[in-house]
Amino acid sequence: MKIEATQQAGVCIVSVSGSVDSLTSDEAESFLDQQIERGETRLVLDLTDVNYMSSSGLRVLMGTLKSTRQHKGDLYLAGLQNHIHELLDLAGFTSIFKIYSTSTEAVAAFSSR
Repeated sequence: MKIEATQQAGVCIVSVSGSVDSLTSDEAESFLDQQIERGETRLVLDLTDVNYMSSSGLRVLMGTLKSTRQHKGDLYLAGLQNHIHELLDLAGFTSIFKIYSTSTEAVAAFSSR
């Protein structure tokens, strides 16, 4: 797994690639927690290059969403591949998360809030 953060229009875009599973979820969680601790509470998680996500990855998503909202922010998801979108749908997450086709669309949604 590779994870990195960039800034665009006052929003932190966290791009993840590879697998988010029991071997990598702690790293992802730690990275996202660090962003929030720095005051980055408007997060877009770009999952365009994520090819696999396990229940451990789902746990990280939910924990990060909760943390951003506790800090008056939010977490938007972007770039989901079909099989990742289906996983989120089966888990009931598509009714909880705001999901966008691209990180650019997600950033624009933050700007229009």
